[in-house]
Amino acid sequence: MAGLANDSKTMKTKFKTGFTLIELVVVLAVLVLLGIVFSPTLARTSPNTKSVQCLNNHRQLCNAWRMYAADSGDAIVYASNDGTGTSNPLNQYAWVQDHQDFNPSNPGNWDPSYLKRSPLWPYCGENTAIWKCPADQSFLLVSGVPKPRIRSFSMNLYLGGFAGTDGGWPFARPFRIFLKAAELSALAPSSAFVFLDFRPDFVNWGNFLTDMTGYLPTAPSLYQLTDLPAYSHNGACGFSFADAHGEMKRWRDGRTMPPLYSNVPSPYRCPNNPDVAWLQDHATRPK
Repeated sequence: MAGLANDSKTMKTKFKTGFTLIELVVVLAVLVLLGIVFSPTLARTSPNTKSVQCLNNHRQLCNAWRMYAADSGDAIVYASNDGTGTSNPLNQYAWVQDHQDFNPSNPGNWDPSYLKRSPLWPYCGENTAIWKCPADQSFLLVSGVPKPRIRSFSMNLYLGGFAGTDGGWPFARPFRIFLKAAELSALAPSSAFVFLDFRPDFVNWGNFLTDMTGYLPTAPSLYQLTDLPAYSHNGACGFSFADAHGEMKRWRDGRTMPPLYSNVPSPYRCPNNPDVAWLQDHATRPK
């Protein structure tokens, strides 16, 4: 009997040193409260599904870009054709053949067959989905039927240029137009962006033109944007780089993100904008 009494006392002691029901309720309430407080922060910092898919598309397309160069004597595709069609034989080596606009009669906006004309098509698993960001929901009404745009990515102008030229922009002439992958040693492949998300109200030719005004000589007060990047990932834009890695770039200046379809002038003056400095530094280098 004495042994049973001692065991009973031991059990009571163990029970007393544990949590009471009220204490457990308080702990759970505190955990729930912390979850409510920190969930918005976690939502902002955690990658969402569209961001992850966007970067995956970037990596696949950039790998296609790299494989094409490896099979083509190190030559990279042009960032854009010159709009003259077959009269310029170099146009067939532009990474896209479409010219997008807001005209539903232009099949380059919505016909996937335009993507299949790309030199990159054999290298991208014949997957039309990787040519755009899933956050881009823009479409055109074609005979009353909504048709999504086939592309929202654009290519760095300074990789290939306009069918091998600088496109005629005086500010571009002091800067390098890279025509071979090996030439990117002048701008580290991990720093040279290849593709980026383009705003649906600015997307047009295959290239993204980084305005280098103010880079040489250094004059941040002259910074401006001629093309505007997207900001559809909570103020961030998807990029892929010549080493095939992708990243989300969060813009620091609100002027980089004017409202969509707000008739932003081109060029768009934004002095001392750090986002312009970042784009310039990742686009090209002086000759």
